[in-house]
Amino acid sequence: MNRVNIYLIALCSAVVLSSCDFMERNKPLVNEVGKAVVSELLSDKQAEEPSGGAASTASADDKLLGQTSPAGMEEQMLRREGYTASYNKTTKLPNWVAWHLTADRTEGPAKRSGVDFEADMDVPAPRAEDSDYYGSGYDRGHMCPAADNKYSERAMRESFLFTNMCPQNGNLNRGDWNEMEMACRRWAKKYGGLYIVCGPILYKGKHKTIGRNKVIVPEAFFKVVLRMGKEPKAIGFIYKNAEGNRPKGDYVNTVDEVERITGIDFFPSLPDDVESRVEATADIGDW
Repeated sequence: MNRVNIYLIALCSAVVLSSCDFMERNKPLVNEVGKAVVSELLSDKQAEEPSGGAASTASADDKLLGQTSPAGMEEQMLRREGYTASYNKTTKLPNWVAWHLTADRTEGPAKRSGVDFEADMDVPAPRAEDSDYYGSGYDRGHMCPAADNKYSERAMRESFLFTNMCPQNGNLNRGDWNEMEMACRRWAKKYGGLYIVCGPILYKGKHKTIGRNKVIVPEAFFKVVLRMGKEPKAIGFIYKNAEGNRPKGDYVNTVDEVERITGIDFFPSLPDDVESRVEATADIGDW
């Protein structure tokens, strides 16, 4: 029954039932008419709303952005429009940054020109600032790239917060790391979307720092990439924070290996059998 029929029934019912006498003598009929109208309205509403499957998928997508940091790691969660970050006030760096990359996020009105790097006022001082990078010899290296946030001006601005940055070797930032970012955008278009997590690797021992706020310089960086669908696949990469010009395959690691090095449990919301299978192997040929 469509809405026009519903309204006709409701209108006729209102006219007939306006007689108190009739209502008193025909309570069962009144109840039945009322139930019919309510039932049809609810049916229409359910037809207009997304199906339960779609809602479940959206919920599952959100869960894949949550990673499990090592016990005892300093962590403040920051949820931005384009990414989720785990921030460490001791290192002044993100522990990890996660986002869902789709083809439409790589296109849009937002441009990086004219967008300034900014201190993130949502985290406690001392915090990383632009001045910390002046004369340091390191680039302000995006974890979630600006080019993955072209769909939204707000997402683009938030990608320039220093809680999404790490001191990064300039040759790496503009070379092999950038090539990996471009590869991820191609894969997102090819496979319909990716879940990406990346961040700094700090080995044991004393770390170099830059600036007045003593922002730690990572010894290396990791990136893990997951695609879902009929045959889920995942792959990991580790880059030393140094110059280099090598093919992507030289940086490949299993996600299990990246977990061993970082202590982070990636994609813990995946079903155990899927997580075990995709994180144990890595083949650049699959991508």
